[in-house]
Amino acid sequence: MIWYLASTNRDKLKEFQDILNPYGVELKFPLYENILFDISETGKTLRENSLIKAEYLYKIVKKPVISDDTGLFVDHLDGTPGIFSSRFAGEKSSYLENRKKLLRLLEGVPFHKRAAKFKTVICLYMGNEIQFFEGQVHGFITSEERGDSGFGYDPIFLYPPLGKTFGEIPLHLKNRISHRGKAIRALLDFLKKSHGKGNIF
Repeated sequence: MIWYLASTNRDKLKEFQDILNPYGVELKFPLYENILFDISETGKTLRENSLIKAEYLYKIVKKPVISDDTGLFVDHLDGTPGIFSSRFAGEKSSYLENRKKLLRLLEGVPFHKRAAKFKTVICLYMGNEIQFFEGQVHGFITSEERGDSGFGYDPIFLYPPLGKTFGEIPLHLKNRISHRGKAIRALLDFLKKSHGKGNIF
């Protein structure tokens, strides 16, 4: 089974591959296929942005496409950065710049008021069929970076059941508990049910 991933983020590709490869899914990545994938995320929700990206790439490749839009929603900041998470500190901002801006905004805020959640929406776009799958995980924003695994806001997102940030745990463990992992497994569950008897493809 071959799907295209509507993204330019190699870190997302790695997480998708870690979960989907055992199921025989081969992911095609636009940058590795010489496909120009440059699109503005103009949606007002994660769902809208995931659809925009999936539809755009599908029109080019005419093959099944999956896309992902993810946001970090901080309670104390009324859901900021939300859909702007990847460009929080500017349109071309780095992971580090985004984390630093968030930590500055939360400076002096006590731990119990630093609750946050990651939310992912995946769009499966197959031309005549479009499906959405969601996953989320709750935690807290730390006051300093911890760990060098993962990407994005992972080093400052504390997952309470483990007492560690996503930056302190290995990829296989993160994928079992994370927002993106939950959304991907929801996608897999849908495919199992729609194809019957647990035979996904």
